[in-house]
Amino acid sequence: MLLCGPSGSGKSLVAARSGLPVLRLDDFYKESDDPTLPLVAGSSDIDWDHPESWDADVAVEAIARLCATGSTPVPVYDLSLSARTGEETLRIGRAPLFIAEGIFAAEIVGRCRELGLLADALCLTRGPVTTFRRRFLRDLKEGRKSVPFLLRRGWRLMRTERSIISRQVSLGAHPCDRDEALGRLAAAGRNPAAKDTATVN
Repeated sequence: MLLCGPSGSGKSLVAARSGLPVLRLDDFYKESDDPTLPLVAGSSDIDWDHPESWDADVAVEAIARLCATGSTPVPVYDLSLSARTGEETLRIGRAPLFIAEGIFAAEIVGRCRELGLLADALCLTRGPVTTFRRRFLRDLKEGRKSVPFLLRRGWRLMRTERSIISRQVSLGAHPCDRDEALGRLAAAGRNPAAKDTATVN
């Protein structure tokens, strides 16, 4: 189950409430010294909301390994340092279904479908103002970045949220609110053999 949506839309909360094992795709961000990191246009800020700031290949490998063996090594990523600080092993045992959640999850819908791994792909939507508030308070509490950076990023994301959702839907994710997402996750958990039910709008 791929779970995407704008930063601050509640992906981690929905994943936790589902009761399913969770793979955090944010742990596959590139490190701050990676020369391939994109910049925000007209700025020296790294664009951490651009798909090129994230290692899709390694993320897909981890998903495929989890599906095949029930465990996979994953990086431990510190968002405040923009760096990987270690590695741990995620084990899901014989669980027939798990959630891979992150803002870039929609980027790998097609690849997971081609590999026969996709059960569903959901895009959480809550509205630009709500996600701005939740994102800022969360990032401030966790000390993810400096306050000026968080404000610049938050304003930019609030203005572009509709286009972010449109892109994720175009990549194969079904747009839904929290309650619908939890319902679809529960239904998939009851019928894990039904794969690739994602709606392309």
